[in-house]
Amino acid sequence: MTIKKIIIILVAIIFLSFGYYAISPLFINIKVDEALPESVQNPNNPNEIEEEAEAVIEMSAPVVGSIGHPASGTAKIIKADDKTFLRYENFKTINGPDLYVYLATDLEAQDFISLGRLKATEGNINYEIPADVDITKYQYALVWCKQFGVLFNSANIAPHGI
Repeated sequence: MTIKKIIIILVAIIFLSFGYYAISPLFINIKVDEALPESVQNPNNPNEIEEEAEAVIEMSAPVVGSIGHPASGTAKIIKADDKTFLRYENFKTINGPDLYVYLATDLEAQDFISLGRLKATEGNINYEIPADVDITKYQYALVWCKQFGVLFNSANIAPHGI
């Protein structure tokens, strides 16, 4: 086998590996159905609920897909258990490599807070927002492909009038 053939085979393997990495997630759907955060637990006994507390919905906005990345559902900012959550309801998006959920000031993710990896491509999903984050600073909830710097979908979670 000549060196030219070896190089061609190596390039083909690299190309096919990259293609599999980039395209295979599009065919994988993950469904999660997390409950709405709403009860206050006894810190001494996590199995015992001290009182029932309703979750307070601070903001609700439709999820909008970007070009080539259809999406639907609703993004909500919810306060419950003295915590704040970004909650996706009836959420559906296509999968992709290296997807994260961000709170961002713009659709280009120039200034953002990462809430972690995308847990699922469909369902009802909660992401806890760290207590030190001023959510009024961030106008958008984004699903962002970190690897390629691509917006998959967004929701305008800013209070009306801002």
